[in-house]
Amino acid sequence: MIRSISIVFPCYNEASRLKYTFNDIKKFQEKKITNNFEIIFVNDGSSDNTFQILKKYKNENAKLNKKIKIISYQNNKGKGYALKKGIMIAKYDWILTLDTDISVSITQLSEWIKHKQINKEKFIYFGSRNLIDSKIKFKMYRKLMGLIFITIIKIFFNINLSDTQCGFKLYRKDIARKLFSNLKMLDFTHDIEIVLISKKKGYRIKELPVNWIHKKGSKISVFKDSLKMFISLLKMKFIFPK
Repeated sequence: MIRSISIVFPCYNEASRLKYTFNDIKKFQEKKITNNFEIIFVNDGSSDNTFQILKKYKNENAKLNKKIKIISYQNNKGKGYALKKGIMIAKYDWILTLDTDISVSITQLSEWIKHKQINKEKFIYFGSRNLIDSKIKFKMYRKLMGLIFITIIKIFFNINLSDTQCGFKLYRKDIARKLFSNLKMLDFTHDIEIVLISKKKGYRIKELPVNWIHKKGSKISVFKDSLKMFISLLKMKFIFPK
């Protein structure tokens, strides 16, 4: 079913973690899920040498060179904005978004395909860390924060998904573009808005299990960013009342 795919990585100060990304791209190639793919890196205003590492990687990989696209801009705009930029230039039928730290490997796709879990093209597929079949390694405080967040969005927006914030998501290109073209929340709460826009447009979301490993170097500050996310949710409440 997946004959071609665009893989979008939002990157913000990822210089120390891009090695995980490059290793995982190699594993993805070895799996041979499809030869029709492109890798889109969106450098979201990084202040370290993320952009230089990405350029070097592209230039030193002759076989991958034409499959790699790099978008870069000076000021940090947020993860939602970065994904939107990548999705709008993606050319293939399917679009996979995931985090640069490879907490979930690109090769998770092969597991979904093997178990025939991608069976409807009009569905949106969300990786979920909270399904019984998911295998996760996490810090307990992050698990707790995640449960609190899920509870809040259930109360605010009547969302009944078990995990909206896992970065591993798969869309048909036409659906992804319709969703992200209307995106207003450009920070980490963009996932919630995507769910709400999907409900409004009649797209169904299917949660699928993932193998997820917490990686060091996260850009999210548990307390500072939690407050920011809560404020963003309050703003969203006015945009999407129940």
